[in-house]
Amino acid sequence: MSIIERAAGKLKKGEATAESSSIIERAASRLEEEAGLTGKSSTIPESDTVVAPVLQNEPVQASQIPKSKPASTTAKHFAVNLAKLRQYGIVTPDEGKTRIAEQFRVIKRPLLKNAFHPESRVKNGNMIMVTSSLAGEGKSFCAVNLAISIATEMDHTVLLIDADVARPTVPKILGLGTERGLLDVLTDDKLDVSDVLIKTNIEKLTLLTAGTRHSYATELLASQGMGALMKEIGQRYHDRIVIFDSPPLLLTSEARVLATQMGQIVLVVEAERTPQQTVRESLRQIESCDVINLIYNKASAFSGEEYYGYYYHENA
Repeated sequence: MSIIERAAGKLKKGEATAESSSIIERAASRLEEEAGLTGKSSTIPESDTVVAPVLQNEPVQASQIPKSKPASTTAKHFAVNLAKLRQYGIVTPDEGKTRIAEQFRVIKRPLLKNAFHPESRVKNGNMIMVTSSLAGEGKSFCAVNLAISIATEMDHTVLLIDADVARPTVPKILGLGTERGLLDVLTDDKLDVSDVLIKTNIEKLTLLTAGTRHSYATELLASQGMGALMKEIGQRYHDRIVIFDSPPLLLTSEARVLATQMGQIVLVVEAERTPQQTVRESLRQIESCDVINLIYNKASAFSGEEYYGYYYHENA
């Protein structure tokens, strides 16, 4: 039986320890309504791994891509409204031992182990892409929660990159405006990544927005310039985790391009909505990655009023 079939089988059977998260489901719904998103979002947890090792895209020269005009100067510091995040079910550093905080502690632990533990370290393990098959499955909600949860660690810093260049969501969740970011660095030779990084009042969390929209976004993400940038941001600090909130795998080509450069991928699957065949197709498209983790999101059980999350982690 293939890795993809085992993963799909687990999704069908719901093999994991369930934990109630109805509060998180309601909070996530409020979050997406205010952010103007179409889908709901929730949380997840519990453990088990699913792995599969993606499409190899032919890189293009950055010089072949038309340059865009730089956007306005970005703020270098941003104060995240922690009280507002708590209302929406987002993890915050000052809230202590809550249900959602505990769930993401479970989720982050194997990711950190793969990134830094000498015996289980994987290549580029500190580069983590959070994605989904379709829109509205909760990937951005999970990416933000995961980033803030890791930022509470004593030994690690986090760079959260909004790589959903067609539909940026992280700024909406955190309350950021339109800033220069990833695409601007790739199109402006005079712009360094340090010029667009945004420090936050969460001490170990730094942000990089998607930046100015560009008609050649896919080609930019597949360019040699992007490869050099990924290497720089992944290796500049030995303790850094880099989390990419990517586009859905089956709706755009950008996610498949990004996946080829990741050490770990987190695939968010919405329970009772995403067909198994859709999950199988998503797994096929990212199977070149050595470590793929599934988050089974918003799983309804029994009466339908309770929601449970499952987290699978398994080495190939």
